[in-house]
Amino acid sequence: MSTTFVAVGRRKTSSARVRMSAGSGKIMVNKKPIEDYFPRAAHRFQITEPLKVSDLMAKYDISANVRGGGQAGQAGAIRLGIARALVKIDEELRRVLKPHGIMTRDPRMKERRKYGLAKARKRFQFSKR
Repeated sequence: MSTTFVAVGRRKTSSARVRMSAGSGKIMVNKKPIEDYFPRAAHRFQITEPLKVSDLMAKYDISANVRGGGQAGQAGAIRLGIARALVKIDEELRRVLKPHGIMTRDPRMKERRKYGLAKARKRFQFSKR
């Protein structure tokens, strides 16, 4: 059994590689402390939610490499990566995390732009004359 657990999480166009190892609860995102990388408390709460739900907040050090997308998508990707790593550590945690919706990959993506339209669905202003 290895001491480091690696999992991948994705959301929108963000992708996060999460490494978990036994430690004191330190979370690093792209080699920066979580407080520096995510100034919004809501994003930090979202990232730590799997640890709080499973009561493992101060047991693991987390190092996440995230790229693509914006802050909300990156936070969601890290959250899923942490949840998947926790399930690798202990399969019983799946029963704790699943009812909270933490194990579900959010499939919502930006809709592509269609030709003849201003955006995906927005049209140009109609002129009768």
